[in-house]
Amino acid sequence: MKKVGFCAISGSGMSALAQVLKYKGYEVLGSDRSFDQQKDLKNKQALTNIGIQIFPQNGSMVDENIEVLYASTAVEDTIPDIKRAKELNIPIKRRSDLLAEIFSSHEHNIAVGGTSGKSTVTAMIGYILDKSNLSPLVINGALLKDYANQEGIPNVILNNGTHCVIEADESDGSIEKYTPYISVINNITLDHKSIDELKVLFGDFARKAKYGAVINNDCPNSKDIISFHPNTKTFSITNPNSSFYASNISSHPDGTLYTYDNTQYKLNLIGSFNVLNAMCAVACCSMLGIPPHQSCNILSTFNGTKRRLEVLGKTSSNITVIDDFAHNPDKVNASTSALKNYKGRLLIMFQPHGFSPMRLMGKEIIDSFVRHLSYDDVLLIPEIFFVGGTVKKDISSLDLTNYGNEKGLNAIFFDTRDQLKQYLLEIAKPNDRIVLMGARDNSITDMGYELLEKLK
Repeated sequence: MKKVGFCAISGSGMSALAQVLKYKGYEVLGSDRSFDQQKDLKNKQALTNIGIQIFPQNGSMVDENIEVLYASTAVEDTIPDIKRAKELNIPIKRRSDLLAEIFSSHEHNIAVGGTSGKSTVTAMIGYILDKSNLSPLVINGALLKDYANQEGIPNVILNNGTHCVIEADESDGSIEKYTPYISVINNITLDHKSIDELKVLFGDFARKAKYGAVINNDCPNSKDIISFHPNTKTFSITNPNSSFYASNISSHPDGTLYTYDNTQYKLNLIGSFNVLNAMCAVACCSMLGIPPHQSCNILSTFNGTKRRLEVLGKTSSNITVIDDFAHNPDKVNASTSALKNYKGRLLIMFQPHGFSPMRLMGKEIIDSFVRHLSYDDVLLIPEIFFVGGTVKKDISSLDLTNYGNEKGLNAIFFDTRDQLKQYLLEIAKPNDRIVLMGARDNSITDMGYELLEKLK
């Protein structure tokens, strides 16, 4: 039995891979600074429940019996676990290295790329394959609501079949490590890298596919690479000439109706962008031999992923609290446009993450809010979420707030989230919708449940 360690094991990518290796029979150890700070304790308990040993992040996890230490890019080389591994000459590998190893060991491997919607599309494809009895291994960056009752953290579907579905991350360039059977490109929009850089990355990603590519025909930037692979399926909700096309999209209180190939279907998710995600998944699964109508029927029972316009609950006065992962211009645009299809004032907390991302796309994110919010809606912006490290702090959430107000938004800056929470509690009234947006901070969900409890 191999013995391996995971440093920063609570992260969505690392926890998924740790569970895969545990499922394969490895002895798995883990540490995380969040656990040491008494955060993410649900994750700690879930990992402990499946037999993963958790240690303080003080170097005690690492001894000469560990064969490999897998470390997240979010941790510094100066932390005790990394220093101890170097002292003992234990190989240190990144999350993407292990993901590439697992991925390449499957004959029918599907990598889902794109700057928005990767987690949902990965979940949809995995769900269709699983319900079609193809026993896929699915490694996701989000929690799968349909698998919430399984042991461990539900960001994986653990099976031993020939199919493997993963998210391919472009933000750190690790997408270059994969040679998929099918390359899926959901879209190409601004997020961490420039559009020109992203086009090169995704163009190579499409070319490398062993069998075929699935590409969004509604995204101007991904349209440019449709011809890069001879076996390409396109999907759309605007262009009937695409390989897979959905129309007649309409919003309903508990989901979205759409028509595919003269048949009406329902998704349990809101937003036309989720219909586009569904067409992407259906197109991909058609390349694996699953009839499109079968896929559409299966998706009618799909319940989505956590933190993607997830309703945490409602009060007796019909105040709804919604949790959302939106953090780039395209995601914010999709979420706010979907929310505006329903009645009720929006009170949106947008928590920016990272100084570099906000330097690159902060104004574009605010422009997405400007596009959809009315002045009755309120945008509340706390200071930029920062997890540590050396970085140039030459931008503030106050800069984004001022830019939004210049554009006509009703935007308010808060030094702390505690101040923001108190303000929300003071201004919330019947039929409002409180939406908490932001990435990389698991405490946002906890904040949502706290608000819900106090509002009740």
